[in-house]
Amino acid sequence: MSTTEQNKASVTAFFKALSKGDVEHVVNAYADDGAVTTMGDTLISGTTGKDGIAASVAGIMDVFPRGLTFTVQDMVAEGEKVAVEASCLGEHISGKTYNNQYHFLFEFRDGKLLNLTEYMDTELVTDVLCSGQRPPFDD
Repeated sequence: MSTTEQNKASVTAFFKALSKGDVEHVVNAYADDGAVTTMGDTLISGTTGKDGIAASVAGIMDVFPRGLTFTVQDMVAEGEKVAVEASCLGEHISGKTYNNQYHFLFEFRDGKLLNLTEYMDTELVTDVLCSGQRPPFDD
């Protein structure tokens, strides 16, 4: 199997694990110096290293007691990078339905996830995940 195909298989397994709430699998997918960056200007935006990923994923799963299901619509890969269009669906503890659309860029090194960059509808994140709260504006 080529590196590109192996990376695509790793991404598929990553989303299956995430949909199952398998925090251990998700964390173990990352290289020791791996990180995830959530784009935008929301309370959950920013970069988290591997040491904080378990708490972040567990925190997300805690607010979706019935789970959060990810569906991959399309995936394109070249070398160590895999670009993914995906959606998720779940019921937040507030009772609101969370159905977001994403673009993810996975970057691998030696079969481990080095960087994951996540783009999504940040207004939906603010409305549902952050209960309408926004970070303070910088002057």
